[in-house]
Amino acid sequence: MIEIIKLENNLKVITHPLKGTEAVTVLVLIATGSRFEKSSERGISHFLEHMFFKGGKKFTSSREVAAVIDNVGGDFNAFTGKEYTGFYVKLAQKNEDIAFDVLSDMLLHAQFDQNEIEKERGVILEEYNMYQDTPIYQIGWDFEKLLFANHPMAWDQIGTKERIKNFTQEDFLHYKKSCYTNENITIVVTGNISSTKVIKKIKKYFPIKNNQKARKAQPFKNSDQNKNLSIKNKKTEQGHLVLGFPGVPFGSKEELSARILATILGGNMSSRMFINIRDKMGLCYSIRTSTDHFSDVGVISTYAGVDIKRFKEAVVAIKNEYEKIKDQGISEEELEKAKNFLIGKITLHLEDSEEMASFLGTQAVLKGKVKSETELFKKIENITSQEINNLAKNLFKSNKMHLAAIGPFEDKKQELLEILG
Repeated sequence: MIEIIKLENNLKVITHPLKGTEAVTVLVLIATGSRFEKSSERGISHFLEHMFFKGGKKFTSSREVAAVIDNVGGDFNAFTGKEYTGFYVKLAQKNEDIAFDVLSDMLLHAQFDQNEIEKERGVILEEYNMYQDTPIYQIGWDFEKLLFANHPMAWDQIGTKERIKNFTQEDFLHYKKSCYTNENITIVVTGNISSTKVIKKIKKYFPIKNNQKARKAQPFKNSDQNKNLSIKNKKTEQGHLVLGFPGVPFGSKEELSARILATILGGNMSSRMFINIRDKMGLCYSIRTSTDHFSDVGVISTYAGVDIKRFKEAVVAIKNEYEKIKDQGISEEELEKAKNFLIGKITLHLEDSEEMASFLGTQAVLKGKVKSETELFKKIENITSQEINNLAKNLFKSNKMHLAAIGPFEDKKQELLEILG
């Protein structure tokens, strides 16, 4: 049973005991990320996430943090998105206190030592370089810049080289104080543990007193810019592209329809994009259609890595699949297969306490309420082909189509613009 509790200090706690597992996951989610940053702070959410692992009061270094988890065979990690940052520990139930102890020490007592900042600065600059040299990562960010223009939603989490090189201890302390407030923090605990025990442990380990008003993200408004093509000219062995459209927000009534639509288009090996563009035309090795859903905006897009000499042909083929589904709709057979696929994938994911924690916590952070997997499956099962067809018509309008490309395509700008219309 899922329980959502707000403690006296305004911390939100979600618990979900799971049968048939000996594992426990403790996930701390903070409503902050690249979207919450000012222009002068680009990349600070991600850099700060790294710094929390550098030691607190009890575990005074990254080595000590790693050792205490490794000694019991646990998993731990962190991640920074556009709208939330997360830290989690997953381990055997008998070692559950270690999860609470490590996470609370990191988040409450991080030192942000200047020497450690300098060391980690080099690590993050190398991470930045890795993304720049890896088109499969960079292409997604280029597409988001097209879609979201000058809004912070367009900013990638890694930030800019200039800012990474100049963040100070004072910057981290100020950002933590403004974003890591009680009303911005959600703690999710799933697995072999009772809700009563969870509340006792959180009160013990997380006596957080930062109740100041939390920083809020800037609302998204549609961009007035008309740019719909981005080309990063780069010598590569393969052309990389993302072709897609603005989508729908997280938790909206169309979100699950959008996920089904993406599944039918290019979500698996029996999807239209995979069969027609990879299998029949042989244009690519990798192709997939996916969705991203944020609190007030979304994305639906197709990524492909294609033969440079047939790049234009691939763009046309992907565009045609979007137009075909918009004009002709989907079949009942496709709908049922996509529903079964989606429900099956979610079921497999949620067998893991870590995935369950993320499933519940993301809902709480982005929408402030939580649905169980049973409620989610019922909604999926009730979606009709007419809803999917209406959504395709609303989303796949030619004036909303955007294309990002990476490869030796400097001389193809006009051709690609003509394809986009």
